[in-house]
Order: sequence, then structure tokens, then C-alpha cells
Amino acid sequence: MILLAITPGLGFDRNRWSAVLRSGVDAFLIREKQLEARALLDAARWCQDEAPGVELWVAGRLDVALAAGCGLHAPEAYPGAHPEVEPGLVPLSRPLHHEDQWDARRGSDQLLVSPIFPSPGKGEPWGPERLHRFLDPLPPGGPRLLALGGVDPRNAPALSHPRLVGLAAIRPFWEGEPARAVARFRER
Repeated sequence: MILLAITPGLGFDRNRWSAVLRSGVDAFLIREKQLEARALLDAARWCQDEAPGVELWVAGRLDVALAAGCGLHAPEAYPGAHPEVEPGLVPLSRPLHHEDQWDARRGSDQLLVSPIFPSPGKGEPWGPERLHRFLDPLPPGGPRLLALGGVDPRNAPALSHPRLVGLAAIRPFWEGEPARAVARFRER
């Protein structure tokens, strides 16, 4: 199971970021909208030096993803249909907020299905049943699918499905001990 930690949007904090990067997560998504390109690139390069085995993604900045050689998470607010992101240019991650988005986004490398559980400011949650109804008919292959939104070690077991390869989260990794959160996720 892939565990993707997403930064909480509180700025670059070496000590906190290091604890999460070294906690056993498999991937790390920098979602710091307030950082200018140079600061974001510096943070991305620092992450790569700090935890070279952790897959890195940056949100909303193709220029930074290209310069850092990491993946791009293109959120809803990202301009247009991403014509500037040619297939294979960088690994591409997209959100999937509704089943109707599947056809347009299935060419991505990764989709974050969200929100699964109630999550501040994220709209109506899918819930495990709807998630499973969506996943059941999907063909094998295609983008890797991770569940996001209110996911924590207590409710994660209800999401288990062969097509779902992992979980993405913010709060479990940033509130409390990140290594403990990783261990609890992996217990399931």
C-alpha cells in the first residue's frame, strides 16, 4: 500500500517535513500555494536530498516539477485541460472528485479520489460504498488510484479494494507522530 503525505499548507519547516519524509511514507506531495517558484524548487530539492527514496510531487507548478525532476499534481484550479503537459513530460497526478471525470483523467499517472470521508472545505464525501462501486468495473492498469479526504488509520480498512493502491492524507502525518501514523496505516 502506497502512503502519500501531503503538506498542510503552513510553509516550509525543515524539522516537521523531515519527520514526515523519514516516517516511512512512500510519496510526498508539496502543496504550498504561498511559496514562490524559487522557494518551492528549493523545498523540492531539499526533500530529494533528505529522502531520496520517497517519490516527490509538487502541486500546480509545472516549471518546478520540470526543474526538480519530480511529479506534478495538477489540481482543479490548474489552468485549462493541461495541453502544456504532454504525455511523458512529467508524471501527472490529478484529483478525481466525481466519476464523470474518469474518462478525461484516466491518462494520468495517478488519481487522488476525493473526498472519501468528510474533510474541511472539500464537498460531499464519496464514502466507502460509492468508492467501491466506482472501482469495481474499472479495467486493470491505468492510473494508480489513491483515496484522499478524511482518511485515517481507523477508517482506512473500510476502503480496501484491489484497484485502490494506496492512501493520501494530510492530518494523520502532521498532527502527532508521523511514524506512528505510518505504522497504524500499515497494520491494516
